[in-house]
Amino acid sequence: MSSASTLSDRDTIFALSSGRPPAAIAVVRISGPRSGAALQSMIGRLPEPRRATLARVRDAAGKTVDQALALWFPGPNSETGEDMAELQLHGGRAVVAAALAALGTLDGLRPAEPGEFTRRAFENGRIDLTVVEGLADLVAAETETQRRQALHQLQGGLSRRAEAWRARLIEALALVEAGIDFSDEGDVPKELLRDALAIAGPVAREIDEALAGAARGERLREGYVVAIAGPPNAGKSTLLNRLARREAAIVSPSPGTTRDVIEVHFDLDGYPVTLLDTAGLRDSDDPVEQEGVRRARQSAAGADLVLWVMDAGADDPAAALASAVRTDGGPHRLLVINKIDRLAAAERQRLEAEAKGRAHLISAASGEGTDRLTAALAGAAESFFTTEPALVTRQRQRSALAETRTALAAALARGQGAEAHARADELFAEDLRLALRGLGRLTGRVDVDEILDVIFRDFCIGK
Repeated sequence: MSSASTLSDRDTIFALSSGRPPAAIAVVRISGPRSGAALQSMIGRLPEPRRATLARVRDAAGKTVDQALALWFPGPNSETGEDMAELQLHGGRAVVAAALAALGTLDGLRPAEPGEFTRRAFENGRIDLTVVEGLADLVAAETETQRRQALHQLQGGLSRRAEAWRARLIEALALVEAGIDFSDEGDVPKELLRDALAIAGPVAREIDEALAGAARGERLREGYVVAIAGPPNAGKSTLLNRLARREAAIVSPSPGTTRDVIEVHFDLDGYPVTLLDTAGLRDSDDPVEQEGVRRARQSAAGADLVLWVMDAGADDPAAALASAVRTDGGPHRLLVINKIDRLAAAERQRLEAEAKGRAHLISAASGEGTDRLTAALAGAAESFFTTEPALVTRQRQRSALAETRTALAAALARGQGAEAHARADELFAEDLRLALRGLGRLTGRVDVDEILDVIFRDFCIGK
């Protein structure tokens, strides 16, 4: 947390914090020690704190820029922990440009850098690093499930748990250190160490539960990956376009048209999904097509789900159905038999009877059967992500918690073998300190300077 002298020496920053004009309202934010002076210069007075005031906004020459609402938030009870002001202007381009230009002429003010308002809130102790990451994810959220998970993080889902774990581990550490300090008083140390173990053990188990959902929390930010694979000319690109509801891939009757992996991101019933259209899998002498096939196999191996697409007329559906449930230890696979509209009636009836429950029969060209396939994809995504937001949503969070868990495992092992080691209590205490350090890394209490630029580089200006 910054000291008062550091706060007073800071630049005062300003930026447009709402969307690009034109818009109904444009919100301009100001934060820093000269926020009050800047607001007085712009509207001629300082409003009552946290009450919207109608005011005439003027530039340095006294010319009227706009009639707007002004708000004043004296620190430390503001979003950034500093003095803050806000102008809610009419959202025309000329109005916004004139207001920002007027602020730029004032002494001690400069335009904000991306994420600088949020960074100041973090540095001033208003929020911790997990909340910062939740805010970044909320701004970037494209689907309902991403929004829910980001909001849970922004509202302190992981932060509250981490602080609760920290408080309990501090309690356990205090017990052990008391035992060390009073080691000459009978059997008190042994009892204190036992009590500390009773506290640390459940914390370790709770962290294990949080880490168990980490992969899904991270994947929800990136999306459920579905690879469309199969032999050439099976209709993979047509199916991609049908599912994406736009012409994302080139469709051609010539085998080998798709050479590289094509990615399409879309919202499937609130779940983020990434579709991968891959090259047809076949032997080829063409080095470019060979590379496409290699990438196709790589994409299929790394996907959460593979749609294996076959041509009902050209391939052998019966042979495919015999191995429909086989995945060879790889990702889950759904067999899709395409182009059923080209089959004779009798052949189609026979195939429908054989495929029931084992494959999806569709016509990507006409759309027949694709609604059922889409529903199956949505069901697979829902079961993959589950309905509860994950506590851990980023690799950085997972690494910090894993560091904590490793230290706790060492502490628990030492505590359980205390009788065999004369200094077990001292080593146990050191392990607890390392565990607390891991939690400090998680929330941003310690050693975060090297990662702050990485976290804030994707923030928008004005946030």
